Amino acid sequence: MNESFDRAPGSGRSRNLPTDPGLADIVGDGDTKTQLFNQREPLRQPRTSPPFAENNMSAANAIAAGDFKRQNKPQQSANANSMSASIGFNEVDSLVKSSKLSASAPEFVPSGVSQYEDPSYYDDNESYYSEPTLAETVTDFLGHLSSSPGSFESDVEQITAMLNSWVTTEELLNELVELIYTQSTAIPNFSYTGARLCNYLSHHLTISPPSGNFRQLLLQRCRIEYEQRDAAVRGELETQKKFHSFVLFLGELYLNLEIKRGKGPPSRADILLNGLKDLMNSLFSNPVDANLICAVKLLKLTGSVLDDAWKESGKPHMDELIQRIETILLDATCSRDVRQMLLKLVELRSSDWGRVRAAAAASNATPDNDPNYFMNEPTFYTEDGTPFTAADPEYAEKYQEIMDRQHYFHDIDGENGNDLYDSEDEMEPEIEEAFENFCLESERKRQQ
Repeated sequence: MNESFDRAPGSGRSRNLPTDPGLADIVGDGDTKTQLFNQREPLRQPRTSPPFAENNMSAANAIAAGDFKRQNKPQQSANANSMSASIGFNEVDSLVKSSKLSASAPEFVPSGVSQYEDPSYYDDNESYYSEPTLAETVTDFLGHLSSSPGSFESDVEQITAMLNSWVTTEELLNELVELIYTQSTAIPNFSYTGARLCNYLSHHLTISPPSGNFRQLLLQRCRIEYEQRDAAVRGELETQKKFHSFVLFLGELYLNLEIKRGKGPPSRADILLNGLKDLMNSLFSNPVDANLICAVKLLKLTGSVLDDAWKESGKPHMDELIQRIETILLDATCSRDVRQMLLKLVELRSSDWGRVRAAAAASNATPDNDPNYFMNEPTFYTEDGTPFTAADPEYAEKYQEIMDRQHYFHDIDGENGNDLYDSEDEMEPEIEEAFENFCLESERKRQQ
């Protein structure tokens, strides 16, 4: 009994034996019966096996068909299943033998996937990393100055030394000029720092080819945009935007670019002075909002310096520009905000661009001759919250009302014997009791 007892689950269940007469005779023998029950069906193909090629679809279909029949027809024999599985394996083996894939291949890329190789990673020496180019270095440095303009003084000397060892040909110098000009007019709010960098490089770059040094090449590059001014102010929106960036950069360049002449102090580039006048005339020739806003920004930036330079040379260019602005205010159909900007600009110029030449002596100072006369006076507020200072025409009257009101309340407190200023650290009994009740009520509501 122990010999015929099988501990495997389901061992006592009956099987559908094949109807083959040869096998039926063998079942009668005990040893052969044991061999029959110990016989195992071949393992099925895993479901996660990789797909075969198109020429092997018949074999896969045959195996799948065999599995389907085995699930729906349990009366099929194990030998038939073993035969179909062996046929499938033989076809898989033949497919592997005829495959052109190699295990020693360096890389496998599926068809339809494009391979991209960055040429900067490889150089002539077949090294993995290559040296950065001049464009990458200058772009990174300008981006650093744009995000950290305060580091200009500490970093400009190092980058200039590197450029002196790098820029050794006329082609590289032209590339450097183009890079700095492009970034200075493309990065928002970078025109000031870009103009400072141009001034520093114009004095410290050692290369000076026959075509011109850094400053001369930079001015030649600016002249290209300057000659297209009349078409740019009437161009498309993107063209106008690019031209406006150039105008503001040229204004910063005029304020920061220094030219050393002999033993005297450095002076500004006079050629830029005339160029700025022509640029403003071009902007006013097409008085749309974008052009007028650019002209206002330029005059706020350089108006005082331009006015002084033209006055020293006896040229009424600033008066002509202001007169042209007043004509635009009367005739042009600009927006209300732009019109207000132009009015403020005219007022700014009438006040000498907001400059204070010299303060009058303390003994002779009056509100008429000293703009700082009321600087240290306090600011008061009316009952409705309107501020007023000593410069207000009604200051004396309002100030007297405030003083009278203070004396009035002080007299009332004195008559009642209650002086609020004598007991700053103490509270009245009624106020103290009300405050305690408020605290108790707040604590009770918080606990709820």
